[in-house]
Amino acid sequence: MTVSVELVDYDNPEQVEELIELLDGYARDPMGGGEPLSEATRQNLPRALAERDFLFSVIAYVDGKPAGLANCIESFSTFACKPIINIHDLAVNKAFRGHGISQALLSGIEKIARQKGSAKVTLEVLSGNIVAINAYKKFGFDGYELDPAMGKAEFWEKKLT
Repeated sequence: MTVSVELVDYDNPEQVEELIELLDGYARDPMGGGEPLSEATRQNLPRALAERDFLFSVIAYVDGKPAGLANCIESFSTFACKPIINIHDLAVNKAFRGHGISQALLSGIEKIARQKGSAKVTLEVLSGNIVAINAYKKFGFDGYELDPAMGKAEFWEKKLT
């Protein structure tokens, strides 16, 4: 089994289709919300990604077949005065789980983050997603806190649509 991780070229129709299919598989999974991507998202996402230079995606391939995906967003740390890479989506196709694909994706993302001079890589994970939590811990991620007396940071949202 040969695993490789490639930066997605948003102008490459084959890679864009692989990205959409992997993301749709993740969206349909309970950890991704359990709903397929909308037709509007399927149609507009490639252009929307290509228009934003602070986004990048990587796909993990196993023997040339798309096996996993990560969509990342570059942010900025005012305290460190350096970029931050946030992993917005990380998903491994069910057929390829248990083969180290998440570790390969994380390694590829870390390499890009280091090339960009980033202060850190961040992500969110559902507290019930024990497999993902274990994979992230294995790679060196941990909950975020500044002062243990103040507790760990929580990810909150306010939906606008």
